[in-house]
Amino acid sequence: MEQHHRGQWGSNLGFLLAAVGSAVGLGNIWGFPYKMGVSGGFAFLIIYLILAVLVGFPIMLCELAIGRRAGRSVLVSYQQVDKGMGTFLGFLAMLSPFLILSFYTVLGAYCIEYMSLNLADMAFGVAAMAGMSGGDTFGAMLTNQFGSIAFTFVFIFVCFLIIRGGIKDGIEKFNKIGMPALFIMLVIVIVRAVTLPGAGEGLAFMFAPNFEPFTNFKSFLSVLSLAGGQMFFSLSLAMGITVTYGSYLSKKESLVKNSLIIIISDTLVAIMAGMAVLPAAFALGGADSAKAGPKLLFITLQDVFNAMGPAGPMFGVIFYLLVLLAAITSAIALLEVLVTFLSDRVALKGRTPNRKKLVTIVCLVVFAEAALVAADGLGSNGLWIPFNSTGRPLGSTWLDFMDFISEGVAMPLGALLMSFWIGWLVGPKLVRDEVELENHRMSSGLYGFFNFCIKVIVPLAMAFILYGMVHDFVTIPPQ
Repeated sequence: MEQHHRGQWGSNLGFLLAAVGSAVGLGNIWGFPYKMGVSGGFAFLIIYLILAVLVGFPIMLCELAIGRRAGRSVLVSYQQVDKGMGTFLGFLAMLSPFLILSFYTVLGAYCIEYMSLNLADMAFGVAAMAGMSGGDTFGAMLTNQFGSIAFTFVFIFVCFLIIRGGIKDGIEKFNKIGMPALFIMLVIVIVRAVTLPGAGEGLAFMFAPNFEPFTNFKSFLSVLSLAGGQMFFSLSLAMGITVTYGSYLSKKESLVKNSLIIIISDTLVAIMAGMAVLPAAFALGGADSAKAGPKLLFITLQDVFNAMGPAGPMFGVIFYLLVLLAAITSAIALLEVLVTFLSDRVALKGRTPNRKKLVTIVCLVVFAEAALVAADGLGSNGLWIPFNSTGRPLGSTWLDFMDFISEGVAMPLGALLMSFWIGWLVGPKLVRDEVELENHRMSSGLYGFFNFCIKVIVPLAMAFILYGMVHDFVTIPPQ
C-alpha cells in the first residue's frame, strides 16, 4: 500500500525540533522542578541523568527504529514486528496519550488563563486593583467550571489548527518557530530568576552534592520512581510519540545521532527549567515552596511575579507563554499518535484519509474527556471520582486518576514489556538492522552497550520504576 497520504518531515532539523518539542513540555517546565523539589534536588538530578543514558537512550532507539521500519502508526508498527505482543503493546502505547491529553490540555488551558491575567495586569492593572494573591487567583480559576472548560476548548482548538496541516506544513512548521522562541523566553526567565534575592539557595539545592536520599532503600526507591517516571514523561517514551514521529523519518537519517540529540536537548531544557523555577521558588518561600506540586507553577511563581512590582506582569506573560508553547508542542505530538492511527487505518482499507476530518474527530473526543477534568478543578468542585471512597490519592481528583493509569501503569509497563520483547524474544538485531541502513554504522561497542541495556538494565530499572510509581500513587498524598 502506498504511503503518499502520510507525508514526511521536510528536513531532519524539522524532525529534531518536533521531536524535542514533543519531549519539552509541562513535564520539563513544571514536573522536573517539582519532582526535584520533593526528591532532594541533586540526588534526583543524578538518578535522572543515569536513567536517561542507560534506559532512555535504548528505548528511544528501539521506538525510532520500529516506527521507521514500518512507516506506519504505532499499532501497525508493533504488529509488523510480532502480531501477538505487538498488538498489546500498540494499544497500550495509544492508551497513554489518550488519557494524558485529558489533563494535559486542561493544564495548557490554565497557562492561557494565567498569561491572559498577567497581560491584563500589564495593560490595565486588573490583578493589582483586585489585590489577588497567586492562591486566590488559582482557587477562583479552579472553581470556575465554565471558564476552565472554555479555555480547554481554546487550547485544543489551537492544537487542531496546527496538526490539521499535516507533518510538514503543520507540526514541523510550528516547531520551527515555537522551539527557538521557547528557548529564548526560557533564558530570559532564568536570568531574572537567578538574580532574585535568595535565589542562590535554589541553585545550591539543584547542584550542590546531596546523597541523603540514598541512605535507605525506601527513599532511594522513591527517587528512582520519580526520576524514572519523569524521564519517560519528559522524553515522550512508551506513549507512541517516538514510534509515530519515527514512522515519518527518512531512511537516510541516523537514528543513533537523532536519539542522542533529542535526549541531550530535552535534558538541557529540563535543567534550565529547574534553574528558572526553583531559584524563584526558594527566593519567595524557601524549600517548602519547591515541593508544591501544581501550586509551584500556578501559585508560587505567580506570587513571585506579583512581588516584582511593575515588571512582574511582563515576566508573567513571558513565563506562561513559554509554558504554553511547551504544552502545545507536546499536545500536538500526543494528538498525532491518535490521528496517525486513524489515518493509516483508513488507508489500509484502500480509502484516502481525510486528515482534517480525522483531526476534528480526535480533538472532539479529547475535548469530551478533558471537559470532565476541567470541571473537576483538581478536586475543588465535588465531582464523583473512581475509587475516591477508598481515600487513596489515585482517586482524589480526575487528573490523578488519569495520570495514575497512564504515567503510573501503562507507560512503565509498556516500556518493561517492550524491552523484554526486543531484548529476549525478537532480538536486538532488528533494531541494529534498521539503524545501519544507508551506510550508517553501529559500532560493536555501541551495539554491545545497547544489547546489555535492553536485555538487563532496562527491564530491571523498569520493574523498580513500575513498583515505585504504583506504590507512590497509591500511598503518598497528592500535592
